[in-house]
Amino acid sequence: MIVLRPAAAGLPCATMWLKPNRALSRRDLRRVIGVLVALALTTAGLGAWQGNVFAPLFALVESFAVAFALGVAWRAGDRSERITLDESSLEVQSLPGRRSARFQTYWVRVQLRTGKGRARLLLTSHGQELEIGAFLADEERAELSRKLKVLLAAINDPQRR
Repeated sequence: MIVLRPAAAGLPCATMWLKPNRALSRRDLRRVIGVLVALALTTAGLGAWQGNVFAPLFALVESFAVAFALGVAWRAGDRSERITLDESSLEVQSLPGRRSARFQTYWVRVQLRTGKGRARLLLTSHGQELEIGAFLADEERAELSRKLKVLLAAINDPQRR
């Protein structure tokens, strides 16, 4: 998902937030986990009633493992990237980490490379290369490439100055 906050009236800065698409909210995730645990424990209860005394134990272990795995997968959706573009620089900051890169707007190039079954969106300048939007779909990466090229062209336009 690409969220563009264009430059305000007095500010020459545009900001883009890149976030992966999430299918569930935190509340919905808890509901899904609750339903899965209830089904597993109901099935284990029926198994125990028929003589399998270890079924509830295995259902509890399985429930914790599934809940943990779904929680880890859901938290992976917290990653995002913030691209800030102003008159002199383009800065990419990875969140929740501390990775940050800064490029001069005049020298940075936006390249969309395809290979190995997927497209990669790269920012290159002075031998430095940075992949952005790795968690986006190919169509979203192409859209981001177009948006960045338009914004960079507008900033670097000599007639604007």
